[in-house]
Amino acid sequence: MKGAADTYQGRGLIADPIHQYILYTRPGGIPGEATEQDLIDTSWVQRLRRVPQLQSARWVYPSAEHSRFQHSLGAMHLAGRLGQQLYPSLRAIFPDAPSAPLVEELLRAAGLLHDVGHGPFGHFFDDNFLVDFDLTHELVGQRIIREELADVLRSLRRSPSGAFGAGEAIDPEWICYLMGKAYTQPLESHPRWLPFLKPLLSGVFTADNMDYVLRDSYMCGVAVGPIDIERIIYYVFFSEKGLTLDRGGLQAFTMFLNARFYMYTNVYYHRTTRGIDLHLKEIFRDTMRIAFPYDLRKELHPYLHLTEWTLLEDVGKWHDAEDADRKRLGAEWRHVLDRKLKWRMSHEVVLDLFEPRRGHAFLDAETVEKRVKSFLPPALRHFPFKIDMALQDPRPLNPLKMGDRQIYVYDSSTKRVSEEPLTEILKYLPGKVAQCRIFAMDHEHDAELAVALERALAEEPPAITTNV
Repeated sequence: MKGAADTYQGRGLIADPIHQYILYTRPGGIPGEATEQDLIDTSWVQRLRRVPQLQSARWVYPSAEHSRFQHSLGAMHLAGRLGQQLYPSLRAIFPDAPSAPLVEELLRAAGLLHDVGHGPFGHFFDDNFLVDFDLTHELVGQRIIREELADVLRSLRRSPSGAFGAGEAIDPEWICYLMGKAYTQPLESHPRWLPFLKPLLSGVFTADNMDYVLRDSYMCGVAVGPIDIERIIYYVFFSEKGLTLDRGGLQAFTMFLNARFYMYTNVYYHRTTRGIDLHLKEIFRDTMRIAFPYDLRKELHPYLHLTEWTLLEDVGKWHDAEDADRKRLGAEWRHVLDRKLKWRMSHEVVLDLFEPRRGHAFLDAETVEKRVKSFLPPALRHFPFKIDMALQDPRPLNPLKMGDRQIYVYDSSTKRVSEEPLTEILKYLPGKVAQCRIFAMDHEHDAELAVALERALAEEPPAITTNV
């Protein structure tokens, strides 16, 4: 009887609407070891419960109230599954690779912690606060891992599949490398097999984006068509060149990229979401100077208490403040919190780029704004409007040059591993897309704004025919 009961010792289940059940390690009577439960229960990971996954899109999709915490658990689960699938081929290429449980657990920990540095309003926070300190949420997350979570990570001794080999341990720096898009070169001290794992956390199809496409579409109630994660995982392996997809998984891979593209176009870059962000941009830096007067390059601990919950509770009271700055900002925040939209979309033009062309790029928002002003009727030259340029990369612009995120395709009929088939399979998906929108405070002059925007984006602005 004891042998049967031991099956459940040191492991537990987390119920999840996307993956049904997520297995995790918990204390099982082994002295001195840390488990995934210890890592999950740290203040820094629990903080992610109070950082919503979908920032401003929550005001558009009422059911999208899930958090970075839920997504991080899902990314941990998928990273572990990828680790289990890929280990035999990794070991075939690197006979000195560590045990399967260590590789699985390394990927699971990286999946769990990849978003640990996110602040309130997610990527918006990067672009409108962290950038002023030359920081990103990844750089902040790497510091949290090195300074706050390293001891727990070094003490992990098993994955849900089993115990590490004798003397094996996870180096927290490996996780910083795997999760960092800017950390492109491994250190000399890093093992040779580590760079092969990089595309699983920072690439075209990752544990991160496979979970968020599934989770965000489900939680928003948005139908994105089939997403066959099982098929992608089944057909992925390591060849001598790196992460490789068998040709049998290519259609599922393309289907996934299309689903992710749809989510950006219709959820992450929804017109109302972007309109709310335009309003937030006007008040966010001034707000943060009052709400968070710290330099994250020097002081990390105050960040533990900065979440969307604390920020919104704080600014929600400012409209009653005696201080003039708080009162002014509080009035603006009251509009945001009550969903009284300041900026409304007048017109949209979608621009796309399929093939890499030297020197070809989309115009920036400031340039478009100047051009639009020049094309407006004289009576509207001082009419207030905003230009928003929502940029995305649905797939690598050049599938043959993806750097440390390169993936390959295996053709069983020719026995060849090559990146060339990606060019053919991805040619129907644009490499770069910009949703250029013009916003105004009301819809009175939508027609004039639409004509001006179309002309501003044309190759020959003075002579443009429009159907608006």
